[in-house]
Amino acid sequence: MITLKEVKSKKDLKAFVKFPFKLYKDSKYWVPPIISQEIKTFDKKENPVFNDAEAQLFLAYKNGEIVGRIAAIVNWLEIKEQNIKKMRFGWFDFIDDPEVSKALLSEVEKIGKSYNLEFTEGPVGFSNLDKVGVMTEGFDSIAPMVTWYNHAYYAKHYRDAGYEIEKSYSESKFPFTNVKPEFFKKAQDLIKRRYQLKALNLTTTEEVMPYADKMFDLFNESYASLSSFVAINEVQKAYFKKKFISFINPEYIKFIVDKDDKMIGFAIVMPAFAKALQKMKGKLFPFGFRHILKAKKHSKDVIFYLIGIHPDYQNKGVHAVIFNEYYDTFKAKGIETCYRTPELEDNEAIHKIWKHFSPEVYKRRKTFRKNLT
Repeated sequence: MITLKEVKSKKDLKAFVKFPFKLYKDSKYWVPPIISQEIKTFDKKENPVFNDAEAQLFLAYKNGEIVGRIAAIVNWLEIKEQNIKKMRFGWFDFIDDPEVSKALLSEVEKIGKSYNLEFTEGPVGFSNLDKVGVMTEGFDSIAPMVTWYNHAYYAKHYRDAGYEIEKSYSESKFPFTNVKPEFFKKAQDLIKRRYQLKALNLTTTEEVMPYADKMFDLFNESYASLSSFVAINEVQKAYFKKKFISFINPEYIKFIVDKDDKMIGFAIVMPAFAKALQKMKGKLFPFGFRHILKAKKHSKDVIFYLIGIHPDYQNKGVHAVIFNEYYDTFKAKGIETCYRTPELEDNEAIHKIWKHFSPEVYKRRKTFRKNLT
């Protein structure tokens, strides 16, 4: 018999966060989160997303042992401002027992119906900067820190519970040797002259910070047309600056501005922290920081996390300017492999940007949906 327990105490929250450590203890490819940071994600005093959203966390028990977990998420900005009556769910992990997965999903559906929402979708997070999708291909490769890893049986559980595919994502990689500067060197010179653009070369976090708010504003503008986009507000900007910027090498953040110093393009690349996180086993102390700092300085793999171009400059080749800046940085650092985070498979514009690098799709993932009405 499966019993569900809502997470109310600090002890239960820690159990919620640590359940995957047991579920994936024998996996070479699962990457553990930093436990303290994951706990703060669900702390209403720490995470400003709770100003406009709410979450109920549940643990599933069988024979007295935890066998599954799920986060039921309501994003009121999405529901009230965009009129998308969606019940979100994420952090969904479970043993290979359909009674467990169905019990957890049923709880989410019950909550969605209580709010008169129209459908559920997951796995997703609170916002567009959270992890997304259940992996359906690529189980034999390590997961980047910005994605979820899962066992191969997960997708079947969704289908057996009456869920259908809502969105499809792909993740790609390419060796840095595939990057041929002739594809963008001449073009970027022409584009900079034509539109009077310049790239900012920043070398310290202190130099990056004054531009961070403008970057998030541009993120909101450039991604607004994508499905299920929820804009980042002022309070969340401060939170994400604190949470992410210090982890990124400042020279891996590129800003493109026009003649009036208005930001019209940006990109964020992160060092690959996955192997460092595996060594840390979820703990920053006493030695976890060393692994993070070593990866930040010396990782030969990088992850393209975000690229944003102002709508007025899209399809005008601004990405060539960005790639030119990264080429020089990566060449100096001896970068070997470039990875891309999950991208919607129907986002033709983003796929065209990368075509000259001959990327290889090495993972695919889906979100699943079920109607509640």
